[in-house]
Amino acid sequence: MTTNRRRRDTGSITLELTILAPAVLALLGLVIVGGRIEIAGGAVEQASAAAAREASLARSPEAARQAATRAAMDNLSDQDLHCTDLVVVVDSAEFSVPVGSPAYVSARVSCTVELGDISVPGMPGSRTLTSETQSTLDRYRSR
Repeated sequence: MTTNRRRRDTGSITLELTILAPAVLALLGLVIVGGRIEIAGGAVEQASAAAAREASLARSPEAARQAATRAAMDNLSDQDLHCTDLVVVVDSAEFSVPVGSPAYVSARVSCTVELGDISVPGMPGSRTLTSETQSTLDRYRSR
């Protein structure tokens, strides 16, 4: 009797693999895309922190914008993240606050990451990641 039972089950594993393989591959693709987005998000957060720090060390609003943009681009380049659209916005309005008063500068970094090379059908081809960080201006230095 065992020989009859084995003959009836001979094609079932192949059929199960044929049915499950696309679902497993799609799940694997989603995990890869999710991991790439998380890694890119961390890189954008670090770039935002570096941009805010560099902007807080500058002496003028224009120098702060230039330093923040350069710091964000260098940081993203060091982490091998290539943005199709990189926007660095520096809020330097508090540079006009009188010396001795607390003041902050903030930097917002937006990076559009291309996902077309590993995308799963139904997923977008790119994703825009944004992070904003504040940094304190030294209250006793000239502005």
